[in-house]
Amino acid sequence: MRLISALLLALSLFASPAAAVLPDEILDDPALESRARELSLELRCLVCQNQSIDDSNAELARDLRLLVRERLIAGDTNEEAMAYIRARYGDFVLLRPPVQRSTYLLWFGPIGIVIAGVAIVMVTSRRRRKNAAAATPTSPLSSTERTRLDAALAREDDNGDRG
Repeated sequence: MRLISALLLALSLFASPAAAVLPDEILDDPALESRARELSLELRCLVCQNQSIDDSNAELARDLRLLVRERLIAGDTNEEAMAYIRARYGDFVLLRPPVQRSTYLLWFGPIGIVIAGVAIVMVTSRRRRKNAAAATPTSPLSSTERTRLDAALAREDDNGDRG
């Protein structure tokens, strides 16, 4: 019994992640089912937002999976089925939305944030170096300044020894 359990555990490591597609959703035609799965992997679950509808157990994802299959059974091409769903739900339903004016922020925003962060770090480090350079004297003390400094330090030592 332990051997069988170990064998099943080992085999489960090689199994691919299970999709949320229920048996009653699967089409009889393997070619249509393959197309449906292909499309399902490109559509976002509007509830989960980080999963494809093929991987999500949400009711809305199930409805979208059924809608994809209905469109394919009706004779739509993959492009027509996707266009139908995009018309109904917008580009947000796509896991990889197209690059267009309305999605520029989505596509280029993260790059902009990284560039802005690098610029802030560079400006801050330059200012710190400049301030540090301004704080350190560039010329040595004159003999008068050196005498006054020595006298002040001597007075400090005298006051410190008495306390």
